[in-house]
Amino acid sequence: MSSYEEHSLRKNLFSIGKLGYAKGDRPNVDCILCGVRDKNEIVPNLTIAETELSIVSVNLFPYNPGHIIIFPKRHIIHYLELTEEEALDIHRLTQKTMRILEKQWKVQGFNIGYNLGKNSGGSIPHIHEHIVPRFPNEAGFLDVLSNTRIVIYEPYQMWDDLKKLWAKED
Repeated sequence: MSSYEEHSLRKNLFSIGKLGYAKGDRPNVDCILCGVRDKNEIVPNLTIAETELSIVSVNLFPYNPGHIIIFPKRHIIHYLELTEEEALDIHRLTQKTMRILEKQWKVQGFNIGYNLGKNSGGSIPHIHEHIVPRFPNEAGFLDVLSNTRIVIYEPYQMWDDLKKLWAKED
Protein backbone atom coordinates (compact mmCIF):
# COMPACT_ATOMS: atom_id res chain seq x y z
CA MET A 1 0.00 0.00 0.00
CA SER A 2 1.43 3.41 -0.91
CA SER A 3 1.82 6.14 1.69
CA TYR A 4 -0.92 8.10 -0.14
CA GLU A 5 -3.30 5.16 0.19
CA GLU A 6 -2.42 4.74 3.86
CA HIS A 7 -2.98 8.45 4.52
CA SER A 8 -6.29 8.47 2.65
CA LEU A 9 -7.53 5.72 4.97
CA ARG A 10 -6.80 7.76 8.11
CA LYS A 11 -9.87 8.60 10.12
CA ASN A 12 -10.14 11.77 12.16
CA LEU A 13 -12.51 12.58 14.96
CA PHE A 14 -13.45 16.23 14.73
CA SER A 15 -14.82 18.35 17.48
CA ILE A 16 -18.02 19.99 16.36
CA GLY A 17 -16.49 23.41 17.05
CA LYS A 18 -13.42 22.73 14.88
CA LEU A 19 -15.48 21.49 11.95
CA GLY A 20 -17.59 24.64 11.98
CA TYR A 21 -14.45 26.75 12.33
CA ALA A 22 -12.83 24.99 9.38
CA LYS A 23 -15.93 25.71 7.28
CA GLY A 24 -15.77 29.41 8.13
CA ASP A 25 -18.08 29.61 11.16
CA ARG A 26 -15.90 32.07 13.08
CA PRO A 27 -16.40 35.29 14.98
CA ASN A 28 -17.21 38.12 12.58
CA VAL A 29 -13.91 40.00 12.79
CA ASP A 30 -11.36 40.94 10.14
CA CYS A 31 -8.67 38.81 11.80
CA ILE A 32 -9.02 36.27 14.61
CA LEU A 33 -5.52 36.92 15.97
CA CYS A 34 -6.00 40.68 15.90
CA GLY A 35 -9.24 40.01 17.80
CA VAL A 36 -7.20 38.14 20.40
CA ARG A 37 -4.70 41.02 20.51
CA ASP A 38 -7.50 43.58 20.92
CA LYS A 39 -9.29 41.41 23.51
CA ASN A 40 -12.46 41.45 21.41
CA GLU A 41 -15.12 39.79 23.54
CA ILE A 42 -16.52 37.73 20.66
CA VAL A 43 -13.13 36.08 20.00
CA PRO A 44 -12.03 33.19 22.25
CA ASN A 45 -8.88 34.33 24.01
CA LEU A 46 -6.37 31.81 25.38
CA THR A 47 -3.48 34.25 25.81
CA ILE A 48 -0.83 32.92 28.18
CA ALA A 49 1.55 35.87 27.97
CA GLU A 50 2.42 38.85 25.83
CA THR A 51 5.26 41.20 25.18
CA GLU A 52 5.29 44.57 23.52
CA LEU A 53 5.58 42.80 20.14
CA SER A 54 4.07 39.30 20.44
CA ILE A 55 1.44 37.07 22.02
CA VAL A 56 1.72 33.49 23.29
CA SER A 57 -1.56 31.57 23.24
CA VAL A 58 -2.92 28.06 23.58
CA ASN A 59 -4.20 26.81 20.23
CA LEU A 60 -8.00 26.68 20.43
CA PHE A 61 -7.99 23.36 18.54
CA PRO A 62 -4.82 21.63 19.78
CA TYR A 63 -3.15 18.76 17.98
CA ASN A 64 -1.48 17.64 21.23
CA PRO A 65 -1.57 18.82 24.84
CA GLY A 66 0.52 21.98 25.13
CA HIS A 67 -0.03 23.06 21.49
CA ILE A 68 0.90 26.75 21.55
CA ILE A 69 0.84 29.50 18.94
CA ILE A 70 3.02 32.60 19.03
CA PHE A 71 2.24 35.54 16.79
CA PRO A 72 3.26 39.15 16.28
CA LYS A 73 0.81 41.77 17.51
CA ARG A 74 1.27 43.62 14.26
CA HIS A 75 -1.03 42.24 11.58
CA ILE A 76 1.19 40.73 8.92
CA ILE A 77 0.56 37.93 6.47
CA HIS A 78 3.98 37.14 5.05
CA TYR A 79 6.93 35.84 7.05
CA LEU A 80 9.28 38.22 5.24
CA GLU A 81 7.34 41.15 6.72
CA LEU A 82 8.58 40.28 10.23
CA THR A 83 11.05 42.81 11.58
CA GLU A 84 14.24 41.51 13.16
CA GLU A 85 12.88 42.65 16.54
CA GLU A 86 9.63 40.69 16.05
CA ALA A 87 11.50 37.60 14.87
CA LEU A 88 13.84 37.74 17.88
CA ASP A 89 10.92 38.27 20.25
CA ILE A 90 9.08 35.24 18.83
CA HIS A 91 12.31 33.24 19.06
CA ARG A 92 12.76 34.12 22.74
CA LEU A 93 9.13 33.28 23.50
CA THR A 94 9.52 29.96 21.68
CA GLN A 95 12.54 29.08 23.82
CA LYS A 96 10.72 29.99 27.03
CA THR A 97 7.68 27.96 25.99
CA MET A 98 9.88 24.96 25.21
CA ARG A 99 11.70 25.25 28.56
CA ILE A 100 8.38 25.34 30.45
CA LEU A 101 6.94 22.36 28.58
CA GLU A 102 10.14 20.32 28.90
CA LYS A 103 10.48 21.07 32.62
CA GLN A 104 6.86 20.82 33.73
CA TRP A 105 5.42 18.25 31.31
CA LYS A 106 8.52 16.19 30.47
CA VAL A 107 8.08 16.85 26.74
CA GLN A 108 10.51 14.74 24.70
CA GLY A 109 10.28 16.53 21.34
CA PHE A 110 8.59 19.33 19.39
CA ASN A 111 7.26 20.17 15.97
CA ILE A 112 7.72 23.91 15.44
CA GLY A 113 6.75 25.88 12.38
CA TYR A 114 4.52 28.14 10.36
CA ASN A 115 1.80 27.28 7.85
CA LEU A 116 2.35 30.12 5.40
CA GLY A 117 -0.47 30.64 2.93
CA LYS A 118 -3.59 28.65 2.13
CA ASN A 119 -1.68 26.04 0.12
CA SER A 120 0.28 25.10 3.25
CA GLY A 121 -2.81 24.57 5.36
CA GLY A 122 -2.76 28.05 6.84
CA SER A 123 -6.29 29.06 7.81
CA ILE A 124 -5.62 32.40 9.52
CA PRO A 125 -4.29 35.32 7.45
CA HIS A 126 -1.95 36.51 10.21
CA ILE A 127 1.35 34.70 10.61
CA HIS A 128 1.72 32.55 13.69
CA GLU A 129 4.17 29.91 14.81
CA HIS A 130 2.94 26.55 16.07
CA ILE A 131 4.73 24.74 18.88
CA VAL A 132 3.43 21.17 19.15
CA PRO A 133 4.88 19.08 21.98
CA ARG A 134 5.58 15.43 21.20
CA PHE A 135 5.50 12.77 23.88
CA PRO A 136 6.87 9.25 24.18
CA ASN A 137 4.29 6.61 23.29
CA GLU A 138 1.73 9.24 22.32
CA ALA A 139 0.05 6.88 19.88
CA GLY A 140 -2.94 5.34 21.60
CA PHE A 141 -5.01 2.33 20.69
CA LEU A 142 -7.17 4.35 18.28
CA ASP A 143 -4.04 5.55 16.43
CA VAL A 144 -2.87 1.97 16.10
CA LEU A 145 -6.14 0.11 15.50
CA SER A 146 -8.12 2.64 13.49
CA ASN A 147 -5.57 5.28 12.44
CA THR A 148 -7.51 7.94 14.40
CA ARG A 149 -6.20 10.64 16.76
CA ILE A 150 -7.98 12.00 19.84
CA VAL A 151 -6.67 14.89 21.94
CA ILE A 152 -7.90 14.84 25.52
CA TYR A 153 -7.03 18.16 27.05
CA GLU A 154 -9.62 20.87 27.09
CA PRO A 155 -8.06 24.08 25.68
CA TYR A 156 -9.33 26.35 28.46
CA GLN A 157 -7.92 24.05 31.16
CA MET A 158 -4.64 23.93 29.23
CA TRP A 159 -4.69 27.74 29.09
CA ASP A 160 -5.22 28.00 32.86
CA ASP A 161 -2.45 25.49 33.61
CA LEU A 162 0.05 27.12 31.24
CA LYS A 163 -0.63 30.66 32.46
CA LYS A 164 0.32 29.53 35.97
CA LEU A 165 3.49 27.82 34.73
CA TRP A 166 4.45 30.85 32.62
CA ALA A 167 4.11 33.16 35.62
CA LYS A 168 6.37 30.88 37.71
CA GLU A 169 9.14 31.20 35.10
CA ASP A 170 9.30 35.02 35.28
